[in-house]
Amino acid sequence: MNSMNNLVIDAQRLWNDLIETARIGGTQKGGIRRLTLTDEDRRVRAWFREQCQALGCDVRVDDVGNMFAIRQGRRSDLPPIAIGSHLDTQPTGGKFDGVLGVLAGLECLRSLADARYETNAPLMLVNWTNEEGSRFAPAMLGSGVYAGVFDRAYAESRADREGVSFGEALDQIGYRGPWLAGSIPIGAMFELHIEQGPILEAEGDTIGIVRGVQGMRWYDVEVRGREAHAGSTPMSMRRDALTASATLICDLDRIARAYADAVATVGTIAVEPSSRNVIPGSVLLSVDLRHPDAEVLNRLESELKEALDALGEDHGVETSLTRIWDSPPVHFHEDCVAAVRGAAEACGYRTREMVSGAGHDAAYVARVAPTAMIFVPCAGGLSHNEEEDASFDDCKAGAQVLLQAVLSYDRQFA
Repeated sequence: MNSMNNLVIDAQRLWNDLIETARIGGTQKGGIRRLTLTDEDRRVRAWFREQCQALGCDVRVDDVGNMFAIRQGRRSDLPPIAIGSHLDTQPTGGKFDGVLGVLAGLECLRSLADARYETNAPLMLVNWTNEEGSRFAPAMLGSGVYAGVFDRAYAESRADREGVSFGEALDQIGYRGPWLAGSIPIGAMFELHIEQGPILEAEGDTIGIVRGVQGMRWYDVEVRGREAHAGSTPMSMRRDALTASATLICDLDRIARAYADAVATVGTIAVEPSSRNVIPGSVLLSVDLRHPDAEVLNRLESELKEALDALGEDHGVETSLTRIWDSPPVHFHEDCVAAVRGAAEACGYRTREMVSGAGHDAAYVARVAPTAMIFVPCAGGLSHNEEEDASFDDCKAGAQVLLQAVLSYDRQFA
């Protein structure tokens, strides 16, 4: 048996996988459009299953489409140590967001197979369903059902913009598995991901040791005014839902800037009746609030409600606010974080401890199992964009730290 300190991942093999899978749903600008539970998702899932089965893994699929590839260890009495992320992307996504974590996990399993290294606990590579939330809101739906945050009926009822439900799409691509979500145990989980922010690159650090994830809340906002003729309705008599919504967007920007580390985003706007010469009568907006402190999130939400109330007085509109997702701040398990820290130090990489600004499946898994994350830099901090990029060397570093962290954590079970 080889020593864990002598195991080195094959960085070129990992890179080749990144390039190969990027062709599934690849865009002309070099990104990926691989929305969850589409045919492109089905194709990459088939690729993933084939690669894992070639390593002798037992591939299981649960009833919300989460995929689990299990490599047996010496001790069958232990729950598996999980590695993984997601293979779905944004509509104009990049080649690394989520994908790197799955493919680096695959490379870890391959490297262990090459070395004939047997872990104490079983290992399990996971592809979580609908992490992005770009087709079915909210995000992290598969890991959320697994961790008991959402029930299965709620997940199945979520519909995309064409009215197709999550459950229908799951059946359409044939990935409603026989295992109940949550019934496949996880002893601990390690997730590698690009940072999706600019800090590591700006500071010249290679590895982010992620101590937790900031809290996130998503809302649907409706602003209702009155449709009227654009040419014959005086400005003083208008109840323009879009003008009121523009005020709200500016208010949100002001509210977030008043709190250190807070961010607020309006990412989607739907205007009705969307006619050139009709004053908008209804606007639907999405609002995304984030902060590492739950109390600050409460204050942000309170000020959002105050801003909505003011719209009624100032613009003569009616408003409604629906919170559709609440992901509280997460603190990762110190033993897992220590394994990442020790692995990065042993590999000789510059590190930085940080809190994730983006949501990840690990945030939900942390509710039911010890969890940690590893970040590597991405160019310009750019993500959710077809130009998203990470270097060969940083992907190699992240995968190597992932492997060493998992093996270090596994040593306690000898």
